[in-house]
Amino acid sequence: MNPHETLALFDDQMRRHAQPDDAHATLHLTDGVLRQTSTRQGWNGILWSDLDHTTADTAIANQISHFAALGHDFEWKLYAHDQPTDLAQRLLAAGANQEPTETLMAATISDLPTTTPPPDGIHLHPVTDPAGVDLMMQVHQQAFDTTATHIKHRLLTQLAEAPDTVAAVVAMAGTRPVSAARLDMHPGTHFASLWSGGTVPDWRGRGLYRALVAYRARIAAAHGYRYLQVDASDDSRPILSRLGFIALTTTTPHLFVVEGL
Repeated sequence: MNPHETLALFDDQMRRHAQPDDAHATLHLTDGVLRQTSTRQGWNGILWSDLDHTTADTAIANQISHFAALGHDFEWKLYAHDQPTDLAQRLLAAGANQEPTETLMAATISDLPTTTPPPDGIHLHPVTDPAGVDLMMQVHQQAFDTTATHIKHRLLTQLAEAPDTVAAVVAMAGTRPVSAARLDMHPGTHFASLWSGGTVPDWRGRGLYRALVAYRARIAAAHGYRYLQVDASDDSRPILSRLGFIALTTTTPHLFVVEGL
């Protein structure tokens, strides 16, 4: 895989020409940015931008005005190669809260291990209904100490309205959910993406993360996708690197809370 070519393809397919990520969302290209507007429970934010030092501040102000009028918090998903080079500083000056930086990684699916089994005593439970989503949220609460209601809303919406674009799984130790993860599939692109991977503390380091990557890679391959993409935390990046994922760039969410603007 050529990292520069793959990043260019990602920018084109997954950012510049992205599709709405739920049935209630719309995309609009304005002021040199592509924004998604959804419900308050959905994802609202900026996916792509083509700005310079003469246009950035006006574009930022206009996006703040748009979402403030709706009463929606929103995210500006900033990538390290986005221009101008001081865009992060401009977003912060406009009132954004900077979240931890993640590494955009990708792998050619045909190069990934897809037969890695879960550890002994674990069975993998596909998530297809609200009860399965509740199991995932139990894992998320223990793994990240957050309720993540937006993730729950998104997954419930996907399963109800576009089940062919998502595959989610919970690793069960008997009747206890101990790890969970989601695969999003993006029709019309070469990419499927990994999200919401987490393991409860006492089950970490036993191979669950690798098994869930393999599980999702099998599904993505069966649907004809070429690449798996993930926004990797510092904890997951070393594991993904050993599996064959390559770092393309970094991405840093900048969150605008409307009440604070």
